[in-house]
Amino acid sequence: MKNRLLMDLHTHTLASGHAYGTVRENAMAAAEKGLTGIGVTEHGPGMPGSCHPLYFTNIHYIPRQLYGVNVYYGVENDMMEDGSMSLDDRFMSGLDYSIVGIHATCYHDLGIEKNTENLIKCMSNPKVFFVSHPDDSTYPLDYEQIVPAAKQYGVALEVNNNTIRNGWKKNCMENIRTYLDLCMKYRSSIIVSSDAHDPSTVGRFQEAIALLDEVGFDEELIVNNSEEKFRKFIGFTG
Repeated sequence: MKNRLLMDLHTHTLASGHAYGTVRENAMAAAEKGLTGIGVTEHGPGMPGSCHPLYFTNIHYIPRQLYGVNVYYGVENDMMEDGSMSLDDRFMSGLDYSIVGIHATCYHDLGIEKNTENLIKCMSNPKVFFVSHPDDSTYPLDYEQIVPAAKQYGVALEVNNNTIRNGWKKNCMENIRTYLDLCMKYRSSIIVSSDAHDPSTVGRFQEAIALLDEVGFDEELIVNNSEEKFRKFIGFTG
């Protein structure tokens, strides 16, 4: 990969209930890795043990810069079985962006057609800019529909370094390769994230980078290798 990944926009802290660092510890780790930006993206209230919705109305009290790293306010919003998200629009309105994701604690497989329909419905929300780890065949998705919809709605699919490093999700590597091929075909964007649950893995992208290099992925389609590109992608005005 010619261009460095400069931002880690999917990270968790103690507030998510199952992560082990603070905002400042994550930001310090990002600074040590030479990143320019970090996203604070706790789970929505659909995730057991995560924060109350009011957390997201107060998140703007976090400084916009810590240790020289720009801080962005987001949420990893859990998709529910009716196609809604666990944090509703009232509480997303003040955030920079929302990531939508499927998690076993909030969602049971409804079949590939309904799973796909529900995810596209979530992607159509104007606050949703990213889909986290859409790579698990436990909740199968029709990527031939998902990728064009992502392109239509201005949403980037995630290549999740945790998924690749751990390799425990069903058919994950095959699925990632499938949607990467389709993203290049449709010129649809991706984001590469650590999905850090501890400061030690903030900015860890190497397994994802190796896969992107292997498939010859076009770096122009990666959102987080330029802060200017990311800000334009989410319409950030500061």
